[in-house]
Amino acid sequence: MKYDVTITISLKEGMLNPEAEAIRRAIAHLGYGVDYLQKQDQYRITLDAVNKQEAEKIAGSICERLLANPVIHTYVIEVI
Repeated sequence: MKYDVTITISLKEGMLNPEAEAIRRAIAHLGYGVDYLQKQDQYRITLDAVNKQEAEKIAGSICERLLANPVIHTYVIEVI
C-alpha cells in the first residue's frame, strides 16, 4: 500500500542557526519585530509499506541514516 509521509527536520534547541538568524535580522530591517525564528526542512515522500506503522518505521530509518544528524537535529514524521 502507498503512504504519503511528511518529514520535518529542525535543529535541536540551543544549536546555532546562522541562516535563521540572518533571516530574522532581515525581517527586522523590514520593520517587523520577530523575537524567534526557526528554519526547518520538510520532505514529502510516498512509500510502499504494509501498514502505517511500517511506513513510519521506514521514514524513521531514512531520517536516521540520511536526512538528519541525531546529534544536532530533531525530526517529526507524519504518515497520511
